[in-house]
This record gives sequence, structure tokens and C-alpha cells, in this order.
Amino acid sequence: MFTGLVESVGQLSAVVEQPPGRRLVIAAPSFRDADPTRDVKLGDSIAINGCCLTVVEIDGDELSFEAGEETLSRTNLGELTAGSTVNLERSLAVGDRMGGHYVTGHVDCVGQLIERVDDPPWANLKFSVPAPFAHQIVAKGSIAVDGISLTVVDVGADYLTVALIPHTLDATTLGGRQVGDRINLETDLLAKYVQRTLQFGNANDQADANKPASPINTPWSPQS
Repeated sequence: MFTGLVESVGQLSAVVEQPPGRRLVIAAPSFRDADPTRDVKLGDSIAINGCCLTVVEIDGDELSFEAGEETLSRTNLGELTAGSTVNLERSLAVGDRMGGHYVTGHVDCVGQLIERVDDPPWANLKFSVPAPFAHQIVAKGSIAVDGISLTVVDVGADYLTVALIPHTLDATTLGGRQVGDRINLETDLLAKYVQRTLQFGNANDQADANKPASPINTPWSPQS
């Protein structure tokens, strides 16, 4: 579990093909120095652009992760090359302050930056959203974009907008995102449960409506 508060931006040192997956080697010196009391260990879960992966090797300031075929095809991690930058966040520890929102690290879909309006030092971004997931997003609600906890400004049938403060632009990869770039999206966990509950509720109501009516009990009377 994560909060969507990016701790550091790392850079890919190498992408090693390991069919059907890949090994991602990320240099993250500032990430490991961010909190010396919580150094990274083998087996730790790290959110990379919002996608939860496991540390499989540590070599100095370089951390290695293995991404499977499913992860590569359903997130933007499959597009990364040596030199790419990524957002990094360690998993939430019990007792940590909750500054963002609950982020699972399970990316729901990939959207695209379709409009960027810079209003220095701020920026307003508009992302496309696959229609099936737009129902899980509400204005003033939370959304994780490449692992960054953001507040939704507006949402439509196939898009959402956010307003980014200078710190977010400086401290995450969104500062360098351009129109056409693909981003990982994870909708709010609560919204998923609400939608699922409503779907089951509607299905049960429909099933009840389709049941044959019970016969009406009438007093018995002898035939004439």
C-alpha cells in the first residue's frame, strides 16, 4: 500500500530483456538517502510510476526489479528505455502520516496526456481515460497519475483534468510530460468497491424482477 506521495525520481540505468519479462535497473541515490531509518532491502515493494514491483537486487545506489509480461503490457513500464525517469515511492509503513490517499500500486489502465496549458509556475493537464474507468473518477476526488496522488479538477466520459502546483512539477516526472505521453492511472480504491456493490445490487434487483410471481392463495370452494 502506498500514499501517492513521490519520494524521489529515479533514472533507468538499464533495461535487460528476460523474456517474457524484463529487468529494470534504476539508479536512485536520492531515494535511498531520503530517510536513512528506512533503507531499501531485498524483497521490499516499491511503486515505480505507480506500479508496485519488488526489489530483487541492490548494487550501491542501483535497484533492480523484474516486470512480467502482464505488467509491461498494461502499464507504461513497457515503454521505458535506459535514461527514462520514473517516480519512486516506498510502501506505507504502519504509523506513517497519510498525506495523499490509499494507492495499491495496481495500475488500472493507461491514459494519455492530451492537453497541457502552462500557467507558470503552475500547469493544467488533461488526460484521456478509457471509458470503463471514468465511472470510478469524480471531481474533487483522488486519482493516482504515474503514482502521484492528485485531486481531480474535472472529469468527463473519457477524460480528467488536474492542476499541478510548482512542487509537483519540480519533484515528479509530470513536469516533463508532453502531449502524447502515456501515463499510468489508478482510480480511488473506494470508488471501485462502490461501483462493484452497485453492479451487484442492480443485478440482484433485475433477477428479482424476472422471477415468476408467486401464486395467489384463494379460499377453497367446492365445485358446483
